[in-house]
Amino acid sequence: MHTDLHPTFAADPAANEAVELLKQCVHCGFCNATCPSYQVLGDELDGPRGRIWQIRQLLEGEAPTRETQLHLDRCLTCRSCESTCPSGVEYGRIVEAGRALVEEQVARPAGERARRWLLKEGLTSPAFAAAVGIGRLLRPMLPKSLGAKLGSARPAGPWRRRRHRRKVLLPQGCVQPALAPRIDAATARVLDAIGIEVVPHRGGGCCGALHFHLDDQPSALDRMRANIDAWWPLLESGAVESIVSNASGCGAMLADYARHLGHDPAYADKAARVGAAVRDLSALMPEIATGLAGRLAPRAGVVAFHPPCTLQHGLKTRDVVEQGLARLGSDVRRPAESHLCCGSAGSYSVLQPGIADALRERKIGHLEQLDPVVVTSANVGCIGHLQAGTERPVMHWIEWIDDGLAAAAG
Repeated sequence: MHTDLHPTFAADPAANEAVELLKQCVHCGFCNATCPSYQVLGDELDGPRGRIWQIRQLLEGEAPTRETQLHLDRCLTCRSCESTCPSGVEYGRIVEAGRALVEEQVARPAGERARRWLLKEGLTSPAFAAAVGIGRLLRPMLPKSLGAKLGSARPAGPWRRRRHRRKVLLPQGCVQPALAPRIDAATARVLDAIGIEVVPHRGGGCCGALHFHLDDQPSALDRMRANIDAWWPLLESGAVESIVSNASGCGAMLADYARHLGHDPAYADKAARVGAAVRDLSALMPEIATGLAGRLAPRAGVVAFHPPCTLQHGLKTRDVVEQGLARLGSDVRRPAESHLCCGSAGSYSVLQPGIADALRERKIGHLEQLDPVVVTSANVGCIGHLQAGTERPVMHWIEWIDDGLAAAAG
């Protein structure tokens, strides 16, 4: 797609990059077939092809409007379109640039600005855990939609802290320890069982994804730098072999640090080293399956696996979790339309509840057809969003393995 960059953006690296990426798009429209917002709304402007066209107009100098902003906001950034595109268009990077430019030119209403600020600052605040605890106590008094997002407080249980030669760093992040603390503890216990010591690290903080996807890219970059500063001593000294993320949304962002900080001379090399050291927990699944084969208690029933978009479209990891669970004795199955987003998408389910809930109902319908004893996933956002729509238990796949270990131990 030919694009004549307006002189206004000549010195903008992101705009220039977007123009180069746009050249790959042949406007075929295959992407719409797997775009969740297009599936719900049926509006060409709410599909990747339509959004690319709007961004092209913006780059050529046409002033964006509030409507332009709305259509870009409705994108879940699931990147399913990238997996579908026969031309290999990197849509995620195009929409990043488009949103940033629109944010500079189109003022949001005060209420919307307040909601977005509260999400990016509140969810990443150290006070978030206390707020979640209070919210759970007051759940009967809260609106049902809000109460459902608080999740349930499954006891985390003790971390096993045996010493092992192999050590990995586990960032503590922001949202997950408050909403689902058992995921980190289960990760530590399962890896301990195969001879890997988990080193928890509370330094740094949010990976930057929340700020980045809420179009506050400068703050997101600052958080990336803070994390690199916090983790660098352990990585540089060889105290840990890798940085393991058990939330695929965070893992996808961490793996992209090199690109986001590539123009920062003080952090470019460190960001590349950190990005190369990042491993989504699923990368350890082959070792987990080999090390724990025959050691889990047998459990009957179907185990449904919902692969998060950040795992399958962002990190390009497919089938690894399912194969590992099958090797460990689970009857694991994926639902129909497993490529389609569940509607969580970070803060999206709060900002675009109508679309998010429609996608969740669609996903739950496919999951129910499997009649599973449990639904598993790999990202805390997906887990919380799905659990709010079903009575069946929804958990991280590492928790399912941890439960099997515990049951075998009696």
